[in-house]
Amino acid sequence: MIELSYLDSIIQKVKQVVENSKEEIYNLSENARQEYERAKKELEQVKEEIKITIEEVDKLEREYIKARMKLMEVSRNFKFFKEEDIKNAYEVAHSKQIELINRREKEKLLRNTRDHLERYIKNVERTIKRSEELMININMVMKILNNELSALSDKIGELQQFQALGLSVISAQEEERRRIARDIHDGPAQSLANIVMRSEYILKLMEVNPSMVKEELFALIELVRKSLADVRKIIFDLRPMSLDDLGLLPALKRYIEQYQKEYGIFVEMIVMGREYDLDSSISIAVFRIIQESLNNVRKYAKATQVIIKLEYLSEKINGSVRDNGCGFDVEKALAKKEGSAFGIMGMRERVQLLNGKFEIRSVIGKGTEVIFSIPVNKK
Repeated sequence: MIELSYLDSIIQKVKQVVENSKEEIYNLSENARQEYERAKKELEQVKEEIKITIEEVDKLEREYIKARMKLMEVSRNFKFFKEEDIKNAYEVAHSKQIELINRREKEKLLRNTRDHLERYIKNVERTIKRSEELMININMVMKILNNELSALSDKIGELQQFQALGLSVISAQEEERRRIARDIHDGPAQSLANIVMRSEYILKLMEVNPSMVKEELFALIELVRKSLADVRKIIFDLRPMSLDDLGLLPALKRYIEQYQKEYGIFVEMIVMGREYDLDSSISIAVFRIIQESLNNVRKYAKATQVIIKLEYLSEKINGSVRDNGCGFDVEKALAKKEGSAFGIMGMRERVQLLNGKFEIRSVIGKGTEVIFSIPVNKK
């Protein structure tokens, strides 16, 4: 039997982890707010520059028209003007034309910068909103953890199982953090470093060879777009927004389309029964099980085809993910507790927490099938 004091120490550790996560999310939220304010100030500055540039363009257009009229007058009556007057009229007109072209190009670049900043600010606003929602959820968790320990004394048997589960959750959390850190380091962090270098290069280029600045800016914009795509992919892996906005099946279809496009593995999804709304925890569990299964197929199975089946029944939802890959020894893999074993244990624990059933069948040389069944309480 687990003593209540020992149980309390576990709860205190979990509370500390939640508190640390709360602090991290708070810092993320504050950084996002600071970035939001900075971007807003920059946007206002750009708008002011656009206003000034437009006025300059209008003024230059009038001056250029005036210079052109002067040049036309001199050209028509060149007999009455000295050669120096004709030359000066031409140089003034040409100078105004070049200056006008430069100002128009500056106006165009400023407008592009304004548009990018406005889109960026909207993305930061969504990040702030999401972090606020996470803070609310964490506060709810803290309230639950702060309940009196005596209320759990009649559930010691269940808590013995959750003790092992808690350790595996922390392990999975650390593994997920390592994966996210690796993805950020290999993707956005490298791209941002490259962006800084390219920006410094462009600043120097403006002094040495301004004609090449435009081309370099377009290349820089493309690099920023790629970095944004990497960040969105990481965010999608953490929590696909389409799951909340569209529901389970549309989110799965979108994920499968991206999966096929990125890895070249054919995936077919078959849905049986009439679709109905699922509890959020069940939708997340089903999505994560299928996502982890497809990740294992990509990493280990060497498969060319995957068939996903979902069956909506009145009291439960059944699912399976079957591939035509190389297969593996399930018991041996779980005993090693490495590689795909972490993913398998994570899927099994998700299903067990929802009082469901989970099974993996695999034959070496013939493929693997992940099977799960989760009860549904429609009320």
